[in-house]
Amino acid sequence: VTFGLPKPAHVLYPAAGLCGRVWVADIGFPRALLDEAPAAFEVLEEIQVAAWLPARPPAAHKGTFGHVLVVAGSRGMAGAGSLAARAALLAGAGLVTWAVPRSLQDLAASLVPEALTAGLADPGEEGVLSEGAWDALRELATGRDVVVAGPGLSTRPGVARLVARMVGELPVPMVLDADALNVLASQLEVLEQAGRAQPGPRLVLTPHPGEMARLLRTDVPSVQRDRVAAAQQAARRFGAVVVLKGAATVVAAPDGRTWVNPAALAALATGGSGDVLAGLIGGLLAQGMAPAEAACAGVFLHAWAGVLAGGGDPGGPVLAGQLAAALPQVFRALRAGERAPQALRPLLPLGLGPGEGGAQPQRR
Repeated sequence: VTFGLPKPAHVLYPAAGLCGRVWVADIGFPRALLDEAPAAFEVLEEIQVAAWLPARPPAAHKGTFGHVLVVAGSRGMAGAGSLAARAALLAGAGLVTWAVPRSLQDLAASLVPEALTAGLADPGEEGVLSEGAWDALRELATGRDVVVAGPGLSTRPGVARLVARMVGELPVPMVLDADALNVLASQLEVLEQAGRAQPGPRLVLTPHPGEMARLLRTDVPSVQRDRVAAAQQAARRFGAVVVLKGAATVVAAPDGRTWVNPAALAALATGGSGDVLAGLIGGLLAQGMAPAEAACAGVFLHAWAGVLAGGGDPGGPVLAGQLAAALPQVFRALRAGERAPQALRPLLPLGLGPGEGGAQPQRR
């Protein structure tokens, strides 16, 4: 039991893992003072996320909901791109174009038949994109609402040059994940310059702790020692919204706003889970959400999908494709005003039992 307000240690790991169920006892703090008081971060809740979701007007058409360009996949890692493309569609994007090396285009079309595909320059048909694809990629990006880049791209030198040009020259919002972050770790000036190019954040970076360590030129234990500070540092340095994945995922904006999703789900610890998250955030951005809100909503929805895909068991195990497949059910539940699974809301007001829905107040 904690008094008045939850504390960071009740949400952030490893301390949160030692707390069990946390009860927050109201001891009469005036609401006006609480609203004005500075906080280390906000905890994401379903009511907040539901309010951010874009409208889905009944008379809409596919152009209403935006067009995502997914730049992902290489020989042996085409599945990463397919997961990102499928998640963008299931997030509600009206159209998705998946750009792949030309030698993989037929495979890509069969993996996600609902997406458009574009085969780009593939020298020697090695199944890896290179800088030679830039002109075609720039043309593809014209008129698109958002670019999702990185899943399964590989870290070949040609990929590094192509990603640098994308970040430096494409003006659209962009979600950078996986190999896009890995190749940019050796050319951080590209990210820094992109962050200074306009007043509001255009980039959403989605690193896991290892990728974050490379971006901050440090090590994983240092990142994990203070995950909130690491995410905030990267957000300020790169002028981007940063999603530091892991138990109690942190979302930080360049202006200092920070959110934590309190869930710690072993179900999400599976290959391809991050590819689904990148596509999900991209699909929300395409529908007009601001980068910070799209990142927060994507993180929360992704975690909820993890619980559903595991049949209610937050420990899983599940496949990444099952995470994507669960997204429509999550959206329906959120729009209907349903409560999120207990794993996503571990903080309870004192006097309410742990049961879902109709728990009655108890004297304690």
